[in-house]
Amino acid sequence: MRSYAVLLLAVKHASSFYLGNDLNTIPRTSDLTLFTSSLDVGEATGRLGQMQGPTVWSEFGRLAEEHSVEANLGQGFPDWSPPQFAIDSLVEATKSPEIHQYTRPAGHPKLVKELAKRYSIHLDRDVDPINEVAVTVGASQALFLSLKTLIKPGDEVIIFEPFFDLYVNQIKLAGGTPVFVPLRFVPYEETDSTVTGGDWVLDSDALKQKISPNTKALILNSPHNPTGKIFSASEMDSIAEVVGLSAPDCVVISDEVYKYIVHAPPRKDSTRLSLGESPLCDGHIQFASLPGMWDRTITISSAGKTFSATGWQVGWCVGPSHLVGRIHQLLPYVQFCTSTLVQEALALSLPRADLPYEGFDSYYHYLKAKYIRKRDLLVSSLEKAGFAVPDYNRTASGGFFIFARIGKELAKQIPKELINVPNSAAPGGVARQDWALCQWLIEEKGILCIPSSPFFSLERAAEGVSDEFIRIAFCKTDETILQAAKSFGPDICEGKETKPELCLVREPEPKLE
Repeated sequence: MRSYAVLLLAVKHASSFYLGNDLNTIPRTSDLTLFTSSLDVGEATGRLGQMQGPTVWSEFGRLAEEHSVEANLGQGFPDWSPPQFAIDSLVEATKSPEIHQYTRPAGHPKLVKELAKRYSIHLDRDVDPINEVAVTVGASQALFLSLKTLIKPGDEVIIFEPFFDLYVNQIKLAGGTPVFVPLRFVPYEETDSTVTGGDWVLDSDALKQKISPNTKALILNSPHNPTGKIFSASEMDSIAEVVGLSAPDCVVISDEVYKYIVHAPPRKDSTRLSLGESPLCDGHIQFASLPGMWDRTITISSAGKTFSATGWQVGWCVGPSHLVGRIHQLLPYVQFCTSTLVQEALALSLPRADLPYEGFDSYYHYLKAKYIRKRDLLVSSLEKAGFAVPDYNRTASGGFFIFARIGKELAKQIPKELINVPNSAAPGGVARQDWALCQWLIEEKGILCIPSSPFFSLERAAEGVSDEFIRIAFCKTDETILQAAKSFGPDICEGKETKPELCLVREPEPKLE
């Protein structure tokens, strides 16, 4: 009865407000708190635990609103328009009357045929467009539905740490338990007085130790967010071996949204493709194409990162019918179908992306060159500002993030009153050095970056593993990157000057026709 009475109170207040009564009728915070706190949460909400407070995203969004942000290097999406052919495809798609209606829940026929054609090349096998491809609302939904079809309460899902923070809560929502396998950071040759970049390395023994009879899935993200790591051929082989020998019921979910942004491919001894390497993506290994892995892998990707169109929200799963068919079963009850219009636009865009573009052999070659230039422009500024960054001549990398390491001189610039202080948005409720630096950068320099601690488990963050790193995005216009260089300024680290010498290249402005 109490819950019902409070519900009536809330409805009465809300109705009075919208009917135009005075402001005194607005429901009081105490009323609404009483109402919400008296309700039992649903099972999915309960699985997330106490998550009603601020997060790293809401906290740094708040800081961005309070301070003048001159260079946003935090958000992981491009701040320019998609290529002209993609916009033209979207406009062209609007002209077909049937495209404004529902389409096949498992994927628009035209799009799944295009995807199957491409993945048949990626995987060096014939992919069935009807039974082995599922189209979803972005890669995030592809991951969530994959987990929902694989996980029962109490099952374990392995993720490599650091990790894309979405993974942990999706696993929990599916009823699973995340199990963390740490990647080991190996610095280049450094001394007591210097800090360098380095490589994030998978220890296969650490993976073996975390495998249990309850292991039902493993999420592999290569190229990797947030580090940019590309898992090597030997690391891929070791994952396949461990899964094959020690986890007979484990399915690998391979998140490959950055496969076309391999800006520093692994070095090879010959021009021949490595085992599993896609002929369409230089340096990218398709895990599902490794021996014995097709039948136990769901490959996930999307259009957003590749075509600089994250708002299109078209993702997909590719895999054997006994895994993808389960996702087909769920799709009609989730959103019925992904936007028919956008699926049609993507189906038109995919073959056009293979054509010569802006003086390059294809759009994909152009995209890689574009990100190499932006990466180098930002790296130059970061080094002069006192960060240690990867040496891309020796470290394979992809995606559009730099996991920058905080140099010793730079660390000295962070106000002590910002470090190891209570902060409800920070992991464990404590703002450690990485968080403090990002807060100082936004407050004093107008530069938005993201601390690394949210990408680590609470235990590892508390140990200080994340203290030395922050995540910096270079999927930004040259103007934004150069503004960041200017904002870092010569005074951020004594004795350093920030004068990028790379030329400014303006992004082409797409036109509607």
